[in-house]
Amino acid sequence: MKAWVEEELKFLDLGDKRLNTRLEKMLSELSEHPHETVPQAIEKPSDVQATYEFWENRHVKAEKIIEAHKKATIEKIAGEKVVLAVQDTTELEFPPKKGRRGLGSISKQGAEGLKVHNVLAVSGEGIPYGLLKQKVWARAKVRKGKGYVERKRKIEEKESFRWIESLREVQEAIPEDIELITVCDREGDIFELLAEPLREGAHLLIRAAQNRRVKTEEEIDKLFSKLEKLESMAEIAIKLRRTPRRKPRIARLQVKWTSVEIQPPLNKPEYQQMQSMKINAIVAEEIQAPKGEKAVKWVLLTTLAVNNLADAQKVLKYYTYRWLIERFHYVLKTGCGIEKLMLDKGERLEKALATYSIIASRILWLKYCAVEMPDEPADIALEEEEWQVLYCVITKKKELPSEIPTIYECVRWIGRLGGFMCRKGDGEPGVQTLWKGWQRLSDYLKMWIIIKEMQDFIRV
Repeated sequence: MKAWVEEELKFLDLGDKRLNTRLEKMLSELSEHPHETVPQAIEKPSDVQATYEFWENRHVKAEKIIEAHKKATIEKIAGEKVVLAVQDTTELEFPPKKGRRGLGSISKQGAEGLKVHNVLAVSGEGIPYGLLKQKVWARAKVRKGKGYVERKRKIEEKESFRWIESLREVQEAIPEDIELITVCDREGDIFELLAEPLREGAHLLIRAAQNRRVKTEEEIDKLFSKLEKLESMAEIAIKLRRTPRRKPRIARLQVKWTSVEIQPPLNKPEYQQMQSMKINAIVAEEIQAPKGEKAVKWVLLTTLAVNNLADAQKVLKYYTYRWLIERFHYVLKTGCGIEKLMLDKGERLEKALATYSIIASRILWLKYCAVEMPDEPADIALEEEEWQVLYCVITKKKELPSEIPTIYECVRWIGRLGGFMCRKGDGEPGVQTLWKGWQRLSDYLKMWIIIKEMQDFIRV
């Protein structure tokens, strides 16, 4: 059993020790070849069948798998001073399958799948530790003309309540000695979320989507109009990570900030019973984007203090970490092939999703350990046999080094196994390269274990 699997599932309680043991075995084997199908990733046909039976077992609940992972994640962040709870929603589209039940409509017309809302724990220095919450649902098909009716429903009855629900649960779960910052993209710009009570040491950081009414000294103005009138206060350089829509680059941004008093919306009577709220706003606009790239412009609303340029830079740095949850979803879909599963019930797919979410979070964590903690020894992430085999394969040496290689060196070596060239200007290996390299390392490790066992047998 892999040590990281034991740590990850130390809080697991499925009500039966045999079920706990089965999930541990599944995680160990599936994590070695996450991109492969279940029959390809797991060697024994009996174990393949047992994996499918595990996901079919009505006593196994996806919530309990995620709960164990959540507790392990909270234990990992115990020493952090600042933790970002990054929220985002994604859709899983599954191919048509006769008899498949439990799926719902998604954004793509005619397609069926599941909606998934995740909350990813990220350190103040950009290390993704794992999930704090995962909510999965099948959306009922919406008839034309129901949009107005949907808008008139209470927030607790809407899908958008997931943002508030997640904030409440995470606030309660994270120790109060940790500064907690909930980070959301424009979809999270909901008045009820902005108005949600925050515990001491908790904050919001949300990209604005709504041109809300704000109170000025003389009149009620619109948020974007007020911010547009501000003069630029500073220019800063910020590192933009790779996304599906842009290449990584250093962007020069004009930055300005102010405090605003947001007024309740006028479209519902119940809003009028709510108080206006003071919040800080930051505008960051790229001065000159490279040819072919869209200039970055963020309007951010935050309860964090923004009194000077240093405060604004810190808030902008935190917001750049929001894209980590997009990378998490990318690893789930492309690296773990979650949408290729042919299970015939939504409930079974949800259990498989919970299983692969643990694997995806580890792949992402390994990648950013190398980025943010490059000089740490490799054994913070790799088991002894893993880094030793990796060292011998890459260096072509039989003797092990006197010191453990760094995590930065090992991650680049894993990248080399996955096709990373390590040339000047290549940057760092991406998550896709890493999971390919990890599969090759797993194969080398199995062969190394077989040879070692044969040598021991011959000596006897």
